[in-house]
Amino acid sequence: MERKDSLGAEKFDEKASNSDRSVEVAESINGGVYDDLREIDMGEDGKERPIVTDIDVATRLISLEDDPTLPAFTFRMWFLGIGLSCFGSVLGQIFYFRPQTVFVSQLFIQIIAYILGRVLEEIVPGPGNPHERLRMTESKFWRFMNPSPFNIKEHVAITIFASTAADSALAISIFAADDLYYGIQPNVGVGIFTLIGSQLMGYGIGGIMRSFLVYPTYIVFPNLLPTVQLFDALHRGKKIFMQKKRVKFFWSVFIGIFVWEWFPEYIAPTLTGISVFCLANQDSPWFTRVFGGAAGNEGLGAFALCLDWNYVGSGGGSMGALFTPLSTQLSLYCGTAICMIAFCACYAMNVWNGQNFPFLSQTLFYENGTRYDQKLILDSNFMLDHAKLAVQGLPWFASSQVLAKIGANMAIGATVMHVLVWYGKDIMEVIRMYRAGESYDPHLAKMKVYNEVPMWWYIAMFVGSFSMAMATIYTGHSGLPWWGLIVGLLISTIFLPFVITVYAITGFSPNIQNLVQMLGAAMIPGSPQANMYFTLYGYNTLDQARGLIRDLKMGQYTKLPPRVTFTVQSLGAVIGGLLNYVIMKTIISSRREILLQVQGTNVWSGQQVQSFNSNAISWGALGNILYAPGGRYAIVPFSILIGLAVPLPFWLVHKKFPKLGADKVVTPILCWTLGYLSVGINSSIFTTFCLAVFSQYYLRRYRPGWFRKYNFLLSAALDGGTQVMVFVFTFAVGGGSGKVYDMPNWALNPKGNPDYCMRLT
Repeated sequence: MERKDSLGAEKFDEKASNSDRSVEVAESINGGVYDDLREIDMGEDGKERPIVTDIDVATRLISLEDDPTLPAFTFRMWFLGIGLSCFGSVLGQIFYFRPQTVFVSQLFIQIIAYILGRVLEEIVPGPGNPHERLRMTESKFWRFMNPSPFNIKEHVAITIFASTAADSALAISIFAADDLYYGIQPNVGVGIFTLIGSQLMGYGIGGIMRSFLVYPTYIVFPNLLPTVQLFDALHRGKKIFMQKKRVKFFWSVFIGIFVWEWFPEYIAPTLTGISVFCLANQDSPWFTRVFGGAAGNEGLGAFALCLDWNYVGSGGGSMGALFTPLSTQLSLYCGTAICMIAFCACYAMNVWNGQNFPFLSQTLFYENGTRYDQKLILDSNFMLDHAKLAVQGLPWFASSQVLAKIGANMAIGATVMHVLVWYGKDIMEVIRMYRAGESYDPHLAKMKVYNEVPMWWYIAMFVGSFSMAMATIYTGHSGLPWWGLIVGLLISTIFLPFVITVYAITGFSPNIQNLVQMLGAAMIPGSPQANMYFTLYGYNTLDQARGLIRDLKMGQYTKLPPRVTFTVQSLGAVIGGLLNYVIMKTIISSRREILLQVQGTNVWSGQQVQSFNSNAISWGALGNILYAPGGRYAIVPFSILIGLAVPLPFWLVHKKFPKLGADKVVTPILCWTLGYLSVGINSSIFTTFCLAVFSQYYLRRYRPGWFRKYNFLLSAALDGGTQVMVFVFTFAVGGGSGKVYDMPNWALNPKGNPDYCMRLT
């Protein structure tokens, strides 16, 4: 079988007769990934060879070490898992109604869980306590309390448990919009069952497809590599000098970036985007549009230097320069160049009346450039009133936003065709091998010692969730008919293999939300309410399945027993959803008037609910008019068909001229980046590109030893330190505690745009 390299480099040839080759290779490996140099790392010249294939990733970057006797279901796991789940879900829901956007990331939870786990190891009595006075005799109870030093299985379980809960449920946005804008308040039972059903349905679908979306070696998930290497560094080979050196390296970088980030984030915001062009010309609107980018919706950030890891790293606009495959990033930056040209050309040529509106904006406008009041076109039941629409007229988008919608839909079509032509045979072969009981991944082979989750568990989860959803769409007055629920689930199920394959191999996750909202508008026109619920089941189901599959892969990499993973994922989703609901109801009941205000206060804001509801209105009420054939933005849905054709020329060229490297082009991301710069702070683009070339080309090819041992750990340290700093900053001076402490203006914290570009809005 010819398998496309998961890192976008050379092809990996694996003969059909050698289906167990990767397992045999794994069994013959001596030493861990933290060792200085092993036989498997050496090339024919006796020097360390670069990381090239998916097998390289599986055997040279990720440890195959495992101790099946390590317990996972311990007091520490349950205490910290539930505690951090509550912490993450409550905090995330509070910040949903705050002006500041803060989320509790998986990397943040991973670091906090390790610190707290080590604390509990020291203070909880048990046979594993290092202190003589707290060391207890062996018994079932004390082994549960503190059986041994805090281990990797506990740590991974806590991280999955809490990070699953920390993701705010999409159903909460619907409940909040219903309560604030539609006067609909489903009873507690309906709300809870809607939450549980919508959160777990995707888990059922994802689990059913795990044989070809989790287990294969080519399903890499590049964004998991820093997390997994951090687990390895903290828990494996602690007595080996090289591993101690790696751990010291991690904490040194972590502390260093934590200190540094106070400068670009608070003290000197100009460091977020240093633009020589804007410093040279501070009075040119076009200089701002092209070279500005240090403030939200300012400009395209061309050639700006960004020294803020919050935007350069994976937590910001970047996909993760240090771990995302080079082919993905080169495709991204080629697409970004096209994006810059397209944005400027459309604005300069006044396409879609673009000059009437801001260069970058996400809101709806009247033709004269004032903000569109969507409530003026709805009747008392919040359905579209055509008479009122005739008075107000159809809304307009900024031209950059139209291009973003076109790019997003092209990416959907490109994703389907890209997977079919490049990976279709591989997927079918993996399914065949799974059914035949053949091993096809070294980590999967190591997992054979654990009891697998029976398929009927996932089927039962799906059936139960589907039953809840079918009941609650009627009892909750969603406006979504029974067949709408089924169509939404079919969309998620059909697109899941395509989305996951691209995400797992390239690091880019296609987003089908636009497609779902458009289809919902076409099938159930004029109803924002129904469109919200159709999005819940048509898009959120896929999103939940994607999260489950990613966590299952992390469990496979770290050798967490599958039934432990299943348990903590399911409980995390339920606990998080329930607490989201309680906090949402509490905040709305006590802060309703503030949340309904356009601006809110510096403590409370309904901006996210307003945005969600506005999208529902623009799609649900107006989608079949704005995007219909002959409509103003008819090109948006048609672009899905255009996207289907994009991968074919590259595939045909590769068949004819295989040495040209046409197989390296990731067409879904090439399409998606047509709208990459349509929102947010864009000053990090050039810096991230340079960093990507340095890491994924120079270090990977010419410094393979350093790349293997430190590159992904460096990414984890930089991202982790930055996220902890942002968390502390938010509560210390950023308004998270209820009061904002502004930094006085000075040369590197000017009034207006931080990069000294001319302010246009």
